Amino acid sequence: MSVRNLEHLFRPRSVAVIGATDRPGSIGSLVMHNLLSAGFEGPVWPVNPKHPTVAGLQAWPDVDTLPEVPELAVICTPAVTVPGLVQALGRRGTRAAVVLTAGLKARERPDGPTLEQRMLEAARPYLLRVLGPNCLGLLVPGVRLNASFAHTHALPGRLAFVSQSGALATALLDWANSRGIGFSHFVSLGDSADVDVGDVLDWLASDPATRAILLYLESVQSARKFMSAARAAARNKPVLVVKSGRAPEGARAAASHTGALAASDLVVDAAIRRAGMLRVLTLQELFDAAETLARARPLAGERLAVLTNGGGAGVLAADALALAGGRLAPLAPETLAALDRALPATWSRGNPVDIIGDAPVARYTAALEALLAADEVDAVLLMHAPTAVVPSAEIARACLPLVQQARKPVLTCWLGGDVVEPARQLCAAAGVPTYDTPERAVTAFLQLVEYRRNQDSLLQTPPALPEAPRRDVARAADAASADGAAAATARYTAAADRPAARAMLQRVQAEGREMLSELEAKAVLEAYGIPTVPTRLARDPDEAARCAQALGFPAVLKILSPDISHKSDVGGVVLGLQDAAQVREAARAMSERIARVRPGARLAGFTVQPQVRRPMARELIVGVSQDPVFGPVILFGQGGTAVELLADRAIALPPLNMALARELVSRTQVAKLLGAWRDHPAVDAQALHAVLVRVSHLVCDLDELAELDINPLLADEAGVIALDARMRVRAGQPPAASRLAIRPYPKELESLHPVDGQQVLVRPIRPEDESRLRDFYASARPEDVRLRFFGPRREWAHSELARYSQIDYDREMCLVALPVEAEGHPSPQAPLLGEVRALCDPDNREAEFAIQVRSDWQQRGLGRLLLALLADHLRRRGTERLVGMCLRENVGMARLARSLGFEVRDAGGGVMALRLELGAGGHLPSGSAAQELPSSLF
Repeated sequence: MSVRNLEHLFRPRSVAVIGATDRPGSIGSLVMHNLLSAGFEGPVWPVNPKHPTVAGLQAWPDVDTLPEVPELAVICTPAVTVPGLVQALGRRGTRAAVVLTAGLKARERPDGPTLEQRMLEAARPYLLRVLGPNCLGLLVPGVRLNASFAHTHALPGRLAFVSQSGALATALLDWANSRGIGFSHFVSLGDSADVDVGDVLDWLASDPATRAILLYLESVQSARKFMSAARAAARNKPVLVVKSGRAPEGARAAASHTGALAASDLVVDAAIRRAGMLRVLTLQELFDAAETLARARPLAGERLAVLTNGGGAGVLAADALALAGGRLAPLAPETLAALDRALPATWSRGNPVDIIGDAPVARYTAALEALLAADEVDAVLLMHAPTAVVPSAEIARACLPLVQQARKPVLTCWLGGDVVEPARQLCAAAGVPTYDTPERAVTAFLQLVEYRRNQDSLLQTPPALPEAPRRDVARAADAASADGAAAATARYTAAADRPAARAMLQRVQAEGREMLSELEAKAVLEAYGIPTVPTRLARDPDEAARCAQALGFPAVLKILSPDISHKSDVGGVVLGLQDAAQVREAARAMSERIARVRPGARLAGFTVQPQVRRPMARELIVGVSQDPVFGPVILFGQGGTAVELLADRAIALPPLNMALARELVSRTQVAKLLGAWRDHPAVDAQALHAVLVRVSHLVCDLDELAELDINPLLADEAGVIALDARMRVRAGQPPAASRLAIRPYPKELESLHPVDGQQVLVRPIRPEDESRLRDFYASARPEDVRLRFFGPRREWAHSELARYSQIDYDREMCLVALPVEAEGHPSPQAPLLGEVRALCDPDNREAEFAIQVRSDWQQRGLGRLLLALLADHLRRRGTERLVGMCLRENVGMARLARSLGFEVRDAGGGVMALRLELGAGGHLPSGSAAQELPSSLF
């Protein structure tokens, strides 16, 4: 991930056009025309060896003869010339190029590299960044740059548009111009050989001229890079996505239900949601959403009130909301009373609030005031159909002051054409979202809802997954009843036995198998604390009868075959066997049936288990599949034999915590059945969510895992239990940990250290540490807070604390210290003793850090330890330098920094700049003998 040298691409001071020409209709001619007619203020140098002038400007025969080094080069020459030109530009000092040329996937000889590979090899030594090849180019209206062959210029604005399709980009540019929509950046990525969507997202995230980022995606090449950039950008501003390829390509052959259900478009949805972005379905919705999110107040809830002067329009809005799963606000008695006082007796007395077609201005403002004051209303949709009673513009002028002062979002809908256009213009000028139909207005509101949910996933504070030592879990399980209900409740808190699970998968791989047996799959689940029904292996019918006798009746009998994945499809499952004779006969009949319907299948025996009596349980499925781009994904939904037919499922990217697991469950239809209804008590939600988190841990830990199905997973008020499981391992060597689109919690950074006679655990911060972090800051001395934050602080908002505790481990790190008790681990109430955090730039060249130690733990060596561990971590990940700032008065900090090898210099403004090179000579000594860090660096 890199923004290195992108300033030369997006803010160049000079441009060279290589392949510039006056030939009508050629790319070189169009680029020259666009650059000059856009009014680019820097020099434009055409390069053409055959003509002395191009577009009235002196032309230069080659790169080496240019009068100065061009900051940006636009290449329009044949594909075969591009690698040599890039090398010449890099040698001359150019650091960015736009390659419009197509055809670089070709090879000059069959066994040689592609032209694109040669181009990248030529650019690499010079860190020359390449946009394209095969792209439309880019437009930056703010600097009057049109380095493209688009047919028109872009209007200036605050929306950035990034597209993987050049043809669509030109059509959209024309469409946007016709509607007066402007852009800060308009970028065509083309083949993304170097500069890709992640790089551009990183650049735009910190660009002050960009209010929102709009993406048109066709594919994602590097999932982890994309996710890190998208999450960082979405924390700063709205990021909206149109993704093509929504239609399923057809179910692929898979060894599990999950493999068939986890269609790639669902995975893209999950990735967009997890990153805090918003996905829309059409280009029209893309711009509607951009205006809505940029203009509307933040949404606190999901209940909408509709205010209208026409019953029909109100019904249309209510229908659109209901059909899309939205919620009308139920009006409280106090709100109804306030509306009764303001409206005629014939008003609708409900939501939508129909104030009747003859409504004057005062009726609009009174009703709007009542709804804005109502606690049960989270947003208001103000609709108006033109009448002869009062002009629409007068209503808009009267309502706009209320809308602008409101603490909740208000959307407006002016139905009609020219008559209501003045009202629309007034709203637009005031920054109030406005739409021309009820359906578009409702869609915009639902986009606000979805965006809020996605942003909440970036700001949620999950509870920690409860863990108990394995000896306590085993004792609880031994005391549980035979049907597994109590065992399920007792065992969902079990700590993972990773070595045992990995050994099982590796043994299966060593034997040349892909599928685990049911017993092996359940053993892996048990190693991760996921409760399963007791299961035994029987080699023949007589042994099956003996196993059933030992386990108890009624019994369940299943075939055990490496060649049959879905056992029920071939009659390989029999339930409700009441005695040993029935088990024996069922096993014999099953053997004969398999030999008849699947003559080539190997039969390794049978599995026997007691039939679990859970009459109120819901059948669910939890699974894992591999997406070719985003890696492992977790699936949850309604289970049973008809799971693929029902297709009620939701997808999430690991890693999960309890809050994300709860959100995953909520996105399914079966979630409605998990609460109490009729005689069914509610499911133990914590046990269910814990299983999802356990599966997430399993996915993150075990590279060998390819697919997993737990189906059915029974869930009721007593807990959860897996009745059946199938698991497939990867063939060959497992991929690196980067297979995960989001880097999981780096447990390998946990370490125990003695500090001044006390055992301390140092580990990366977790999302569930938010409350600890709040207490840590609140208990600090005012002087420590001032030195840390360069000013007094009394409160820390949830959004700020969530950002500090929910970090992207792939590009930032925060290590925290907690006291360790006699049992060898911190208690759930253990406070933070100190923290050190660093944020790396996207190029991993520089990390900016801050450190703070609890007031009563200063001067004990903890700060030195934290800083040393952080520096070692950054050095291992290849970060080049560590930098920070401290107040000039913080002489102790400056003195300590010098003793640790930092360069300390006066940066002006009462601030000292601290810098440590993390090469061979930049090692921080550890130990507690040296002076303690008394304050903060940042």
